[in-house]
Amino acid sequence: MLINLLPDFFAVLDSTDRLAAYQRYFAAHRKILEPYWNNYVIDPDSAHFTDIARSTVNASRTDLRTMLERTDIVSLARNTEQQCRELLAMDCDVDVVLMVGVGAANAGELVVDGRGIAFVCLEHFTGVANPQTEGLGLDPELVPLWLAHEIAHVVRYTSPTSRSELREIIAESGHYSYWDTGRRATLRELLVNEGLAVHTSRSISPGHAAWEYYGYERRQYADVRQLETVMARAVGADLDQSALGLRLRYLSGGMSDEARTVDRYVLPERAGYYLGARMCEPAINARGLSWAIRANAAEIAALGQAEAMTA
Repeated sequence: MLINLLPDFFAVLDSTDRLAAYQRYFAAHRKILEPYWNNYVIDPDSAHFTDIARSTVNASRTDLRTMLERTDIVSLARNTEQQCRELLAMDCDVDVVLMVGVGAANAGELVVDGRGIAFVCLEHFTGVANPQTEGLGLDPELVPLWLAHEIAHVVRYTSPTSRSELREIIAESGHYSYWDTGRRATLRELLVNEGLAVHTSRSISPGHAAWEYYGYERRQYADVRQLETVMARAVGADLDQSALGLRLRYLSGGMSDEARTVDRYVLPERAGYYLGARMCEPAINARGLSWAIRANAAEIAALGQAEAMTA
């Protein structure tokens, strides 16, 4: 189901007391916005909530309004969801949420009460970088790429036929937590999870530069490819370990060089997206994406080993 929060957000901007209006907006959509804040921003009950909300509602939105006048974002989102339903043979529900965030993730996944949510924060897709909103200036044509990536996660987490470790962890509470899954899921599962999403976005939104599917810059993509052999060797000992630090090292931005150093090599930020995509290729080639998106990490690894033995 498509959930469009844009009209309600613009109503906040049209209010005479924007901060109070944002607080009402947050309360009205708490089921979505609270887990968004908890997973991608900060605890919304913390003292910094008001400062972030105030900056959000007072920032210039000329770039966002201009983009929305030129781009049918609703149709892009609906078409992407339908393509994912067909590609992944979806047997679970997903809410696709169009929203304006607070400058945190440009897109993400949530599970609330067992129902999957894939969201995009459109301040990042205006085509113009905006320091006031921390908007990345991504082309709006990239919305299907990122949305497909997040829908792939939702299928892996909530499909009744998914055999993934992440589905088992999330099913215990019915809610997705970046931090809890980072502590409990093996690094192999976390890498595979991102790799499968990369392949989904490639299938749904082909024709972009290779690095865009990983969220890299061109130079970062070149560095990752150059270090592929080193990274594959370095990650081997950690694949079946579970620790939040491993998720942050391989899959998070903003980590220090020291935190990303393995065997004297400083890994590029979020290098695990590339590693995960490479790990998934044999399984996708052998069984297809709809099978692989539901397979557990051991099944995917076994097909990778089988391919290596016949190479």
